[in-house]
Amino acid sequence: MSADERLNRLIEPRRTSNEPRANYRNATRWGDLIFVSGKSTSGAVGDKPPKGRLGETLTVADGIAFAREAAIELLLVLRDELGSLDHVGQVLDVQGFVNADAAFEDHAKVLDGASDLLVEVLGEAGVHARSVFGAVSLRGGQPVILRAIVGVRASRNGQ
Repeated sequence: MSADERLNRLIEPRRTSNEPRANYRNATRWGDLIFVSGKSTSGAVGDKPPKGRLGETLTVADGIAFAREAAIELLLVLRDELGSLDHVGQVLDVQGFVNADAAFEDHAKVLDGASDLLVEVLGEAGVHARSVFGAVSLRGGQPVILRAIVGVRASRNGQ
């Protein structure tokens, strides 16, 4: 089963990535690297709205679900940029930002939701280096935002 097929099992048919709301791109390609802008969930996860603070209004389980949804959004950007997730050579680096109160300590557990989803869809190409940061606030009150650097698989004709 292809990476595109694995992603399609998780999302609604014909879903695409959200468009940027300002003067930037969802992703910028430089040679064989793609730099993906910060992505978050586009809507509610379960009965939770796409905003809140971990340790205050959201649980670790909520954070994991939001991180998974942000990773789906990141994959949609890659699919839109490359035409197929099968062109992903390797997810090289993921940075996660978690909107959390000062006492929250499970940032890494939250980001595991994104890391696990990337491996679920991309296999070994989804295993990556990673950093996670706690934030006092994130745009729009989002609970999790991800950004990534991804290596593109060379095509057979060298392009």
